[in-house]
Amino acid sequence: MLKKYGQHFLSDPEILGRIVDTLAPGPGDTVLEVGPGRGSLTDILVARAGRVIAVEIDHILSQQLREKYASHPNVEIIEGDVLETDIAAVAGAEFLVIGNVPYYITTPIVFKTLEPPIPRRSVFLVQREVAERMTSRAGEESYGALTVNVAAVARAEIVMSVPRSAFKPPPKVDSSVVRLTPRAKPMIDVASLKGFRTFVQACFGLRRKQIQRVVRTVSGLSPSDATVLLDRLEIDSTARPEVLTPESFVRLFSELRRSIPAVAEGE
Repeated sequence: MLKKYGQHFLSDPEILGRIVDTLAPGPGDTVLEVGPGRGSLTDILVARAGRVIAVEIDHILSQQLREKYASHPNVEIIEGDVLETDIAAVAGAEFLVIGNVPYYITTPIVFKTLEPPIPRRSVFLVQREVAERMTSRAGEESYGALTVNVAAVARAEIVMSVPRSAFKPPPKVDSSVVRLTPRAKPMIDVASLKGFRTFVQACFGLRRKQIQRVVRTVSGLSPSDATVLLDRLEIDSTARPEVLTPESFVRLFSELRRSIPAVAEGE
């Protein structure tokens, strides 16, 4: 096992069972597991899901997993980085996602699973602070770009907390289990998702500035044009990004991309 991957293994059978319960896989489901490690979650998934595809980046662990599940035809072990994996090619169009996600790459993994093909449901064990950012509301301290970008595509909820003592070796932080359910109608269209994410991140990079100044900076509009735009959208020009709702960001981005193509392209 390579320490550079930041592995912390969860072995509590009760907690593991509750995490899989949150995903609720059935015999007809395909489950993509991110970072199976030693197979603690996989053991439960194998008994409940029709097919399990486990993506493990660690060479030693992936070899051990292949040996462990050699007699299970419904389990496929893929050695590789999930961020570079063609999910559609390995899982198809209809699947679920679950994983004990390494803290240092949580956001990229979450974003990848919120791009087509979007899983019917995703369950992640993540750092508690990240879970709070994913589920917070406008105006709250933990509200930020991650909150908005997730909310535009899915509904996020914290299902349970997991203490650091449940892991071996124990991490320096507590964890939470988050369930993501894609919106029947996303706030932003798929073609504009990349540009929207870049736009939101740029706005929160100026989170202490008033939104009129933020709009001017990211779009190049004049002060008067930025104010007119915000007034038309019924957004207070003196408000700061941290108090704008996800819906407000979507309206603002959608309006800007009509007149400034570079905004929509994420440039």
